[in-house]
Amino acid sequence: MYCDPRNPQQFMNYKLLLLVFLLAEISSGNRATAQRSDDSAKLYEMRTYYCEPGRLDALLARFRDHTMKLFEKHGMTNVGYWVPIDNTDNKLVYVLSYPGDRAYRDKAWKAFGTDPDWKKAQGDSEKDGKIVKRVENMFMHETDFSFPMKVTGPANDRIFELRTYYTNPGMLPELLARFRNHTTALFAKQGMTNLNYWLPDEVENRLVYMLAHPSLDDAKKAFDAFRADPDWIKARDYSERNGKLVEKVESTYLKATDFSPIR
Repeated sequence: MYCDPRNPQQFMNYKLLLLVFLLAEISSGNRATAQRSDDSAKLYEMRTYYCEPGRLDALLARFRDHTMKLFEKHGMTNVGYWVPIDNTDNKLVYVLSYPGDRAYRDKAWKAFGTDPDWKKAQGDSEKDGKIVKRVENMFMHETDFSFPMKVTGPANDRIFELRTYYTNPGMLPELLARFRNHTTALFAKQGMTNLNYWLPDEVENRLVYMLAHPSLDDAKKAFDAFRADPDWIKARDYSERNGKLVEKVESTYLKATDFSPIR
């Protein structure tokens, strides 16, 4: 757009248009910051392996004896490894993190996949048959109120809970504000341990997070107490003054494997 500075009206219109554009950019940046910790934060990847019948133990042995070390060798960080308590699908769920972006991640996985040590471990472990039926993965970044997992000792034998919230269209910012300002503190009040809170990179209107509980019974009692807490009811009702935030919730109880960095 050409602007003649000698024309006062045209110059004023140009300045107003520029101001509107700058305000829109700032607003967009603020929304992104409110959702994610910052653009340079580490990349997380949650991977779910579905094993062939009777082959989960072989997969766990391969991770324990080989895969984890090879991940580290190629610049990946092992965050945690879990199996569902009710594991009818023979699943392993684990999380990796990377110090860089998707390009860094793809390069690391390419190096891992061609590593002779991995090729040997894979071949040896599959002498009795194929182990993995299929793999699902999800790339994520932390929210600005996340509680990153820390390595714990082997004596810590907690129950973990993986929760996924699917929000109604346009309601994710309100849900994040409720967690940031109320929910995480109310979880802690009831004895739950807040861990990572993530936003998936490739889908909208979704929050994924993990909690830890002393036991399965403690988890259920804590949520019963949380739902009855007047502070929660007040925060929930206020946050939903313009409509319901959450469409559905998925919850899976997990146990850490014996080789998981977090237990």
